[in-house]
Amino acid sequence: MNSEKENFQQKNYIQKSFYYRFSQFVGFLLGARFFVAILLTFALYVSTFFLFNQDETFRKFVFDFKVHGIIFCTVLTILAGGIINQFYDFEKDHIVKPFRTRIQSFIKQKYFLYAYLMLSIVSLGVAWMISHKVFAFFVVYQFFMWFYSHKLSRILILNNLTFVSLTLYPFFGMMVYYETFSKKVLLMAIFLFLILLCIDIVKDTLTKSVDKAFGYTTIPNYFKSKNTKVIIISLLIITIAVSMKLILRTGISGFMAYYFVGGLFVFILCIYLLLNYSRRSKFMTLNILRLWVFVGIIAMLLNGLEGKL
Repeated sequence: MNSEKENFQQKNYIQKSFYYRFSQFVGFLLGARFFVAILLTFALYVSTFFLFNQDETFRKFVFDFKVHGIIFCTVLTILAGGIINQFYDFEKDHIVKPFRTRIQSFIKQKYFLYAYLMLSIVSLGVAWMISHKVFAFFVVYQFFMWFYSHKLSRILILNNLTFVSLTLYPFFGMMVYYETFSKKVLLMAIFLFLILLCIDIVKDTLTKSVDKAFGYTTIPNYFKSKNTKVIIISLLIITIAVSMKLILRTGISGFMAYYFVGGLFVFILCIYLLLNYSRRSKFMTLNILRLWVFVGIIAMLLNGLEGKL
């Protein structure tokens, strides 16, 4: 009888231990925004090979270890940035993201900081081995990642502009590395910047009260709701204008042409939803725009494969 009881207790202990370790692992992935890093890595590889690197063969690209090293450093920096951001936003996330915060609570905050330092040091170490210029590039990237989380995320307008700029910073680095400067690339960069800016502002409208309570001065809690709606709709109209410029003036073709034409209808739908300006319509707009960014990555991949084959 005692033996059965001991076996049951041992089995129960193993199950609890497994659950605890698994929760710690998931908590770390969420804290580091691992899944966002995966998406950005995929987007970097697609844009690097099919947009910036137009002359190099696939074989040469695969064995270009310098490029892989830069992307590896980028991924580590993004993971480190996600960790330091959740460290500063921990109290706010308790309200905005209760499930994620509960999972993260299985890991002490000091271990997140250790992971942040380790990821940052490894990233800079690899960058130093690639070249001094790459090292300087990532020193600037990591500094602004930290400074955004520490200070800029609470400052009106700068918070949105810095967040979007940091998201696009690795793509800018690849553009400089391959010296791919053209009207088409510039307009595509502006297009993506505007979409990400709209996403960030719409996201802020959904956390307006919490941001205000914790001292984050965002566009929705500084301006009135009507003015915020006008700002977002104006940005979407400008995005439509940039899309039309890309379609009519740059000779873009294939899947990317379909993407930008389809985008006109998507942005008009978002404007229609925002005219209602209910919480549900803002949530739908946010997810539609996020989905459209992902569709753009797939369209670039298909367009590139069509051109390379």
